[in-house]
Amino acid sequence: MAYLTGYQYYENDGNAPIDANHGSYQYTSLFDIVNNFMLNYTGNNEQLNNIKRHQVIFHAKRSIQELNYDALKEIKALELDVCEDLRFILPSEYVNWVRISVYKNGVLFPLSENIQVNGAKAYLQDNDCNILFDSDGNILEADQSLLDIQRIAGTKKSIYLNENSIYHNSEGYNADGTWYFDFSVGPRFGLNTETANANPTFRIDKRSGVINFSSGVANQKVILEYVGDGMESGNDSLVSVNKLFEDYIYANIRYELLDGRFGVQEYIVNRARKKKQALYRNAKIRISNIHPGRLLMNLRGQSQAIK
Repeated sequence: MAYLTGYQYYENDGNAPIDANHGSYQYTSLFDIVNNFMLNYTGNNEQLNNIKRHQVIFHAKRSIQELNYDALKEIKALELDVCEDLRFILPSEYVNWVRISVYKNGVLFPLSENIQVNGAKAYLQDNDCNILFDSDGNILEADQSLLDIQRIAGTKKSIYLNENSIYHNSEGYNADGTWYFDFSVGPRFGLNTETANANPTFRIDKRSGVINFSSGVANQKVILEYVGDGMESGNDSLVSVNKLFEDYIYANIRYELLDGRFGVQEYIVNRARKKKQALYRNAKIRISNIHPGRLLMNLRGQSQAIK
């Protein structure tokens, strides 16, 4: 790898953007990982020979992807305005969500995932409930389902403790077959804690690549914290990994190549597997940032009596 001078690191040699190299030293690029592996782990005097470069690139990428899903803890965040359609398009590198919040008055309000379906497709039907097709035999679909229309309009009832909830644990009365609830009394005995959230709710439609929100999110700023796969939208020049996991990636590439080769003794494969597992555990401990100062802060109040 090429080391940067102070001017290159802080000012990017006077080029824009000047912060392009900030924090870069803690990462190793995919290019360097592949080159280092080809130079140091393959050859006539090594267990791995006649290895193609594209094989190393493939296993290096797979290693980085697996690390991003779990161990690296490199959480990305995206802020977008949610308009009247109550939809938030997922980022292109999205794999899984960590937390979704509404940002209002300088405070992040975490949202709960709706355990009920809040969006659906709707097929067009005739008066006899027969599905309608076009001239090519494709099913005709409505622009929006009734479920989506009511969710966007704010008329869809909710089991959550928000403004549209029909279960308030409140004292009420029945008049002409209709229940009316005016106020809540006492603690909420028997409350379902899974739905005990007064904030708006969301549900992710993975197939459509969007997040559907309840009506309370309209015209609000939403922060999506999520995990990507580390592939930087297919730009290999931007793919990198934290140096704490560099040895693990070399060991994992070596194991995958040995495991896939014909005629390699089983004890060699097992030894390679144990080595990469040990390096993975060590790297996870290092990157967990367990500092004595943080533990001390958590333990300071343990001897205080609860009033």
